[in-house]
Formats: sequence, C-alpha cells, structure tokens
Amino acid sequence: MNHPQTISTPFRQGTAPEAGILAALALQAPSGRATDSDRFAYSPLVAWMTALLDQIACGLVLVDAQARVRYLNLAALRQLDSLHPLVLAGQQLQARCPEDQAPLKAALAAASQGQRRLVSLGDPRLTAEVSVAPLSGAGAMGLDGLGGQASILLALGAPRTALPAAAQALARCVGLTPAETRVLDHLCTGVRPAEIANRLGVAVSTVRTQIGSARRKTGSASIRALVRQVAVMPPLN
Repeated sequence: MNHPQTISTPFRQGTAPEAGILAALALQAPSGRATDSDRFAYSPLVAWMTALLDQIACGLVLVDAQARVRYLNLAALRQLDSLHPLVLAGQQLQARCPEDQAPLKAALAAASQGQRRLVSLGDPRLTAEVSVAPLSGAGAMGLDGLGGQASILLALGAPRTALPAAAQALARCVGLTPAETRVLDHLCTGVRPAEIANRLGVAVSTVRTQIGSARRKTGSASIRALVRQVAVMPPLN
C-alpha cells in the first residue's frame, strides 16, 4: 500500500520524489514514502535528476493549486528553514506573515490558469521575490502526478539581506576568509568601503586590505570586476 510523501520528515542529503513530482523533467518515480536510504530504488535517471536539482542553489518547490508541496530541492529546504517569507507547515506551503497569504494565493490561482506571476513577500527588511510559474506541459505528457490538479513551480529568491548564494559559492571556491566574505556581501549590495567599515566596526584600512585580498584570490582588477564575478557565478550549492 502506498503512503503519501511527508514533507516534514528530516532530510540529510537532499530530497526524494513521489509520483509525478519531476513532471517538468518528463520523469516519473514510484509513489510512496521515500527516504535517503531508498531514494536510489527509483530509476537511475530519477535518482540522478534528484541529485542534480539538489546542486542548484535556487530553491525550487513544486506544488499543486492548494499549495500542497510535492517536491522541493535541498536549497528550498534550507531557505524555508531560515528567514524566508514562506514556510512549510507539514506538507503545506504558507506565508509567514498573514498579509502575504492573499498575494501567494492569488499567484497560485493565476498559475492554475496558465499565467506567470512574480510576487514580493515578507517584512520590508527581509523581502524576497518568488517566481510562480505553471508547468503546463506536464499534463499534456500525462506526467502531472498531482491528481489532475495544476502543477506549479515556485522559484525562491533569497531575502534581500542574505548573502547571495553565488557570493557564498565564490567565497568557497577561492578560499575567502569569513571577514573577506562579509565584506564581499556588502560590496554585492552596493555598499562603499567606508560604510562597510562603519557597519562592521573596523578601520577603513582593514576593509581595503580585505578587499585587496579578495581581489587577489579571485584575480579581479577592481571592485567592480570582483562584484561582476559574483554576478556571473553559476547558481550552484
């Protein structure tokens, strides 16, 4: 007997799909509860695609029209556990703030009708954009897997105060220190060195030294070139 997926189950190495949750990729997996220990019991292609989606730094969530979560990648799981304006309540995706519930519901309703929406959610200090898109091709391929309901993809933007995932990736790749990474965070949001020093409570000379070190490690000729490296980084974990 098959049992529904329980989204609230702790995940250690990413997520695992139930029937139809990879509809956009024209994949199907057997229905039933999936755990880390048996996720590779699915077809090898599904297992590889699940692992692939968990390498993408952008949070991806597949829901039906009632905001029931059918799949989420590892980035989404991490974002929804932190300061993101959306939160998991069991298998239901909800807005943290009651005033965001209506815009979320309206975006899902529009997606059910084949329309795309971009919504801004959250406290003004932690606003994040969420792209809501219908997966219209899934039903035509007979792969919706959601009981005949609309398949809707939500791509989660990080809160505006969060260090961009691309900056984190660059910091890891080139070995930036935590202090250099904090400075890079501020540079990516357009803060000048003097203001960075003021915010961090250090001397401007210290910030400039950290910027110089980050530039050497990344091979950047200028601050603008350093920030551009972040902008062109692939969105990978």
